[in-house]
Amino acid sequence: MLYFARKNLIASAAMALAMCLGSAVAPLAQAADLKIGLAADVSSLDPHYLNIAPNISFASHLFDALVHVDANGRLIPGLATSWKAIDATTWEFKLRRGVKFHDGSELTADDVIFSLDRPATLTNSPGPFTSYTKQIVAKQAVDAYTVRLKTSKPYGPLPLDVSSIFIISKKAAQHASTDDFNSGKALIGTGPFKFLSFKRGDNIVVTRNDNYWGEKAAWDKVTFRIITSGAPRVAALLAGDVDAIDSVPPADIPRLKTNAKFKLEQKISWRTLFWELDQQNRPSPYITDKAGKPLASNPLKDVRVRQAISKAINRKALTERTLEGLAVPASNIVAPGILGYNDSLAVEAYDPEGAKKLLNEAGYPNGFALTLHGPNNRYINDEQVVQTIAQFLSKVGIQAKVETLPLAAYFPKAGKSEFSVALLGWGTLATDFGLRTLTGTPNAATGWGSWNWGKYSNPALDELVQSSLSSVDDAKREELAKKAAALALKDYALIPLYHQYASWALRKGLKYSARTDEFTFAHQFKPE
Repeated sequence: MLYFARKNLIASAAMALAMCLGSAVAPLAQAADLKIGLAADVSSLDPHYLNIAPNISFASHLFDALVHVDANGRLIPGLATSWKAIDATTWEFKLRRGVKFHDGSELTADDVIFSLDRPATLTNSPGPFTSYTKQIVAKQAVDAYTVRLKTSKPYGPLPLDVSSIFIISKKAAQHASTDDFNSGKALIGTGPFKFLSFKRGDNIVVTRNDNYWGEKAAWDKVTFRIITSGAPRVAALLAGDVDAIDSVPPADIPRLKTNAKFKLEQKISWRTLFWELDQQNRPSPYITDKAGKPLASNPLKDVRVRQAISKAINRKALTERTLEGLAVPASNIVAPGILGYNDSLAVEAYDPEGAKKLLNEAGYPNGFALTLHGPNNRYINDEQVVQTIAQFLSKVGIQAKVETLPLAAYFPKAGKSEFSVALLGWGTLATDFGLRTLTGTPNAATGWGSWNWGKYSNPALDELVQSSLSSVDDAKREELAKKAAALALKDYALIPLYHQYASWALRKGLKYSARTDEFTFAHQFKPE
């Protein structure tokens, strides 16, 4: 429900004035608040600290990027009104004039350059943004409203990269730490809302930025309630404690569809769920023989073992039953429609006998034991997904245990490669982007492999991905990206599982356009 705060004194004064003048006045507009129940916790308010969707989604309320992405994944102007390639290694961005930060200071090219430099300074980030900035070797403020970015090699997709980097105030953040952002001290952006309060793990409150350069939000104040459990989130919606929720639990979708007081918005998202596999030359930390003795070598280094794990998974049953129809089996690491999606790749057929044969060929006729790790509060039915796959693996001789953790505990451990097999969901608008981050040989200097938990490395794949990213010819880039996807999946660098649906439930009287990136933007909720 909407919460209206009547401005009694103003309204009374207006009515009195109207009576005195003997004329009628239009009803005074009432202030409106919005409350949204979020499924995922926001772990940091620093827009450059941790590159995960919940943090990025929230940061979009306070900050803008040079380039925005619309609900269908298309690039549109943000703080930059236009961009163009001056040559194969130089991009020019023209900034909007007159854009103000929340403190009233004006956005200039200096703020842009400062913001693009900052991710590299956050050396303690568990999930850095540097993969989006490392290819930039020089930055130039041509004037206060023109920025030129130079890359060391031809690089076509730079505008998509910078769509992931939020622009912050150099004046407010030059000496600020991540703690200063989390306290609100440094939260000075150009976004549609201003920061009001943050109670970690509970709620975040923002107020409308009436000086926003774009379309003003319909809401005076927005409260984001962090409700990571599905049942309480739906209960809050049904009780009117929140006006909308994201990540609707599958079990509740049928009854919400038939309840006239609510409506659903759904879309196949860009998010692909897959297994990250430890592929380091070491005894893997959570792999043993069936008696519990650590193995001397890592079986996941063998492509036959990785393929056997893939063949052991019944993706059709997983998506139809465990995920209750809110996902489709995946053959790629990106969803259909994304640049570089390779139609020639087929979903891995469920073949438990083939899996057993591969394990035998790899020297594990009796299988082995491992622990599957995953979050329990991030993706649709994520804990049940891990449990289901453990059952599939047990049928081919892999004795699988399950350990799931809250996202805040899971990501830091996974990011340090502490697990043997770990569940990750990733969304991107281009295959080569995803491969660079997820399967690229880890390199702190270039930002490649920043989410490559398994430390997979394939120089041939790196070369293909680099060629794709370097192309300024869209058709050639698409062709190279498809080849790279085929190579990565033939080598089972990752094991794709499914593409999930994104779902929102809203009370009657609200509207929201479902987004392929799954982001929940308060400024895009509107009254009907």
